[in-house]
Amino acid sequence: MIDDIRKDAAARMQKCLDVLKQALTRLRTGRANTALLEHIRVDYYGNETPLTQVASVVVEDARTISIAPWEKNMVQVVEKAILASDLGLTPNTAGTTIRINLPALTEERRRELIKVVKAETEQARVAIRNVRRDANQDIKEMAKEKLITGDEEKKGEAEIQKLTDQFVAKADEVMAAKEKELLAV
Repeated sequence: MIDDIRKDAAARMQKCLDVLKQALTRLRTGRANTALLEHIRVDYYGNETPLTQVASVVVEDARTISIAPWEKNMVQVVEKAILASDLGLTPNTAGTTIRINLPALTEERRRELIKVVKAETEQARVAIRNVRRDANQDIKEMAKEKLITGDEEKKGEAEIQKLTDQFVAKADEVMAAKEKELLAV
């Protein structure tokens, strides 16, 4: 019974970590990365469709992303979607190819992005702690209903705490890696 709670908590904590990683891939570093555009949706004949399903998105060089829509009439639609996104990027169109040049980050912008990284990481930590709280609550209820003994309750809570510490440490590792990437010139 406690094993099931622990496994469920581990799965939920892993999801929190995955959400953090996903959020951090959207942050723009100095290098071009196709993950930067993954969340952009394009109006494709009345349907909101991910950009990667209507165009080929590739990294040309360290600072340039190239987008080649599969249909000629989608060029302006893709361009509008990129301009409307929260990324602050300006697409350059040459025929049927759209290029996005990523300017070098200023020191001030790097510091702002690090603050965003820290805020995202703190949200992940809070989410992990909420999972811990729920798991501990389930264990306490089991003890209250006399399904487990007091010793098993303490042992279960200790296991959940150990799991929480592991996932918080992983979140900190992800944050440190992103900070290092942002500070690299």
